[in-house]
Amino acid sequence: MKLKFQPRKRFGQHFLRDETIIDRMMALIAPQSSQCFVEIGPGLGVLTQVLLPLVKHLDVIELDRDLIPQLKILCENLGDITIYQADALKFDFNVLVKTNEKLRAVGNLPYNISSQLFFHLLKYAEHIQDMYFMLQKEVVDRLVAQAGQKAYGRLGVMIQYYCEVEKLFDVLPEAFSPRPKVNSAFVKLVPHQTLPYQAKDFNKFAEVVKLAFMQRRKTLRNALKTIITTEQLEKIGIDPKLRPEQITIEQYVKIADGV
Repeated sequence: MKLKFQPRKRFGQHFLRDETIIDRMMALIAPQSSQCFVEIGPGLGVLTQVLLPLVKHLDVIELDRDLIPQLKILCENLGDITIYQADALKFDFNVLVKTNEKLRAVGNLPYNISSQLFFHLLKYAEHIQDMYFMLQKEVVDRLVAQAGQKAYGRLGVMIQYYCEVEKLFDVLPEAFSPRPKVNSAFVKLVPHQTLPYQAKDFNKFAEVVKLAFMQRRKTLRNALKTIITTEQLEKIGIDPKLRPEQITIEQYVKIADGV
């Protein structure tokens, strides 16, 4: 069964419709019946219909209230589901944690909220096993980029501080309705059980990274001159002539700890 609905630009809605892509996503997610799943932005329910019969219970978060009645009808006989009409950017994911089982999050995310949503979700990282999301390809490239690569920036540093990130596959615009103007990609994020590089003060680390990439074309010496001296950078083994995109996460942690 398919829902009939006119996509809304203000919600950034591009509904996945390619069943081959959906099957490929599900094979990678590999849901188990005992696991706790939350789907963010079910939209027309194409992923929901496949996932729901495979799990004991599914929570879904949908902002567009006009989709809710149709989703209820669509899922009526497929399994146990709770639909929250809410903004995922403000949602308290703690309410979904009911057992010792960690949450697994999935979704085809609107392009206009993806970065904000990651930072919101990571507030609940201790309760999340993994996350599988369809995103704009450019965003995924930024998420997985390593130091020295063109796409490396603040988003990748901050997300990789918390998670192991893996790009799984690219998806062409034809897989969606309406077609987006850009390519998409499917990505997996797994929160670290133990942070590989833990800053003494996370807020200071976040400030250093933000300040550095605000002036990414400058040398580190100039980009961070308001908070750390050339001598301090050299003392902790950081070349002040390097640019922000050449600095690893471990090195950013060192800088923050040295400020």
